[in-house]
Amino acid sequence: MNQTTEDICPKCGAALSPISETPTGRQLQKCSKGSWNPETHKTEGCEYVKWLETPPKELDEVCPKCGAKLVLAVTRFGKKMKKCSAGSWDKVAKKAIGCDFIEWINGTSEPLDEKCPKCGENLVLYTTANGKKMKK
Repeated sequence: MNQTTEDICPKCGAALSPISETPTGRQLQKCSKGSWNPETHKTEGCEYVKWLETPPKELDEVCPKCGAKLVLAVTRFGKKMKKCSAGSWDKVAKKAIGCDFIEWINGTSEPLDEKCPKCGENLVLYTTANGKKMKK
C-alpha cells in the first residue's frame, strides 16, 4: 500500500493514525508516533495533529428569514449553530454575504429539588449542547 504525502506526518515522517472524532464532533488525524498521557496531561512523542474540516449537516428545517434550508455547523472550538445555507462569508471583504440567519445551540437548565452543599441555594441540572449533564 502506497502512502501519499497526506498520510505522512510533516514533522517526523511517520504514518498518521486513522481518523478519529472528538466528543464535540470534530475529526482529526494524529501522528502515530505521538500519544496522550492522561496522568501528565501532555502529548508524548510527536505532537502533530491534522484537523479535518467538518462539513455542515443539512437539517429538515427552513430559514425563518429567506426560506432556504438550515444547516448544522460546528465551529473550530466545538460550538454548534444552525445557520442558513444561503449565507456565506466573504474572506476578502470580511463580511457576511447572502442570508445572515444564525441560531446558536446552547445548553439547557432544569431546576432541581436539591440544595447546594456550599451555599444552600437551589441546584440546576445543566445539559450542554453536546449532551453532557452536570449539576450547578
